[in-house]
Amino acid sequence: MSPTSPASTMRTRSTRRLTTAQALVAFLARQYTERDGRRHRLISATWGIFGHGNVAGIGQALVEAGHGGNGTAYRMPYLQGRNEQAMVHAAVGYARQSGRLSAHAVTTSIGPGATNLVTGAALATINHLPVLLLPGDTFATRPADPVLQQLEVPYVGDVSVNDCLRPVSRYFDRVTRPEALIPAALQAMRVLADPAETGAVTLALPQDVQAEAYDWPEEFFAERVWRVRRPAPDTAELEAAVRAVRSARRPLIVAGGGVRHSAAEETLAAFTAATRIPVASTQAGKGALRHDHPADVGGIGHTGTATADELARTADLVIGVGTRYTDFTTASGTLFENPAVRFLNLNITGFDAHKLAALPLVADARTGLEALTSALAGRGYRIDPAYETEYTGAKEAWEEQVEASFTTPDPTARPTQTQVLGLLDTLVTEEDILINAAGSLPGDLHKLWRTRSRDQYHVEYGYSCMGYEIPAAIGVLLATGAQGHEGRPVWALVGDGTYLMNPTEIVTAVQENLPLRLLILQNHGYASIGGLSEAVGGERFGTAYRHRDADGGFTGPPLPVDLAANAASLGMRVLRATTVDDLRKALAEARSAEGPTCVYVETETPDTVSGPPPAQAWWDVPVAETASRPAAVTAREEYDRRVAARRHHL
Repeated sequence: MSPTSPASTMRTRSTRRLTTAQALVAFLARQYTERDGRRHRLISATWGIFGHGNVAGIGQALVEAGHGGNGTAYRMPYLQGRNEQAMVHAAVGYARQSGRLSAHAVTTSIGPGATNLVTGAALATINHLPVLLLPGDTFATRPADPVLQQLEVPYVGDVSVNDCLRPVSRYFDRVTRPEALIPAALQAMRVLADPAETGAVTLALPQDVQAEAYDWPEEFFAERVWRVRRPAPDTAELEAAVRAVRSARRPLIVAGGGVRHSAAEETLAAFTAATRIPVASTQAGKGALRHDHPADVGGIGHTGTATADELARTADLVIGVGTRYTDFTTASGTLFENPAVRFLNLNITGFDAHKLAALPLVADARTGLEALTSALAGRGYRIDPAYETEYTGAKEAWEEQVEASFTTPDPTARPTQTQVLGLLDTLVTEEDILINAAGSLPGDLHKLWRTRSRDQYHVEYGYSCMGYEIPAAIGVLLATGAQGHEGRPVWALVGDGTYLMNPTEIVTAVQENLPLRLLILQNHGYASIGGLSEAVGGERFGTAYRHRDADGGFTGPPLPVDLAANAASLGMRVLRATTVDDLRKALAEARSAEGPTCVYVETETPDTVSGPPPAQAWWDVPVAETASRPAAVTAREEYDRRVAARRHHL
């Protein structure tokens, strides 16, 4: 028998005739990640809101996949959202809780449905969390031009509103032919599963291409495993890192989100046990060590503890582990004051490892810490006992301030925001998960919250996006397998400003019978920005939720907005609390409740909402250089004094 020619092989190869959308969904259902020998479904569900740009394509394909269609038992679960941005937030919450090893897809129509993805995509990419975006797009074949919701660009013919997603996506492709899906889908999976590259991935899908049929090779639908690597450090970089640690007298570790993403918490604890180096944490890294671990000195930077920030000011070596050093962490370049300070950055990305002119140690956080611990073990390195005594004593003193902030001496009084956190602190265990993202709460939580487990503290502060909390909590609940009364308690903590931004996914929690615990703190305005406005000479302009006064300002009575009634109208059970004692009882009842439950409490006014202790480090928000009002003039004088302390670490 003569050999089969390549051409005849192509003709006889097994194929399956599907639409592009059906092929994509079938492909996604067979993708897996694997790390440390454990396999996870890479895309475990798809969120969607349907319109003319995806209903006949991805929508129809999900109907097929939901019933084991297209000749396969593989299914693609569907989740119904109410707002496209919120669907991305839910997917991000799911991905974070899943250790970035499993993700969700999000499908939308063209036009506003697609552009609503942009904020969520930016949040995902900034936080290095995987989410697959599948927005519909205008016709590739252009049978009518323009179509409904199409943006016309006079100087170019191949741009749509989906191009807004390019700068906020780690990978972007527009699939203008069915066969182009094969390389695009493979690249999308590669990026989603890459611990250094991951973030939002966008495949823009023209609505006609979604519905077009093609003969797909069966190999495209085979199970595919994407191994999430743990790169080890370079030998020379490791040796340089060991020398830097051994020569340090006052080292400080700054633990970032990379510790959590790598599941490196136990390795970090082993490293500190061997060296006794104290550990401060960023917002994303909080929980890297339990709050009661001897080496944990709390949050660092503008929202950090006095203990961590004072150690940072005197440190001669700062060891960043999985952090990207935002301005909140560095106090806008003013925190690390020691003239001799140097940086050693362990990070899976070279981009972050080289920041602040650091010695880079490019590696997975867990692998890198294991290598450092091993290399130091035989060389007898441990910090001076006096340094350890110093920071443990400072930690005890800070805990006294935390207790004072949490204290509620009058059970009949209206609680302050910190007292609300204090009451919650007495109630939770290591099972509870707290979710927050914006406003004054992240600062209070970073300074004061006593984290009891590696995943309890879920504060999104890379993008600090109002409206993240409720949908993200739904994603976390889905990742933990919660249903009805079963599952870990997941709390979404929101202020009134955040609630008004995005309450819609309450309906989703009700629909899915997810035991969401929603805590609404009503303080009649933007408390965080109100305080910042006052500090920079803005006189709290436009930050209060009040009626207009006779002069056109907003100093009248508070608006008669009933957020508790609104939550109830969306299907939640609502518990109202007016006093400290009411709140204590309501929180306990909500924690044990079945189904989605809301606790509503009115806290003290914005000027007292974030009681002591104050910020322990500066944050650079430029102040008007010229002004006629005394508040701005005084604020500029303080700004000039502060900014003079900023330095570049070279």
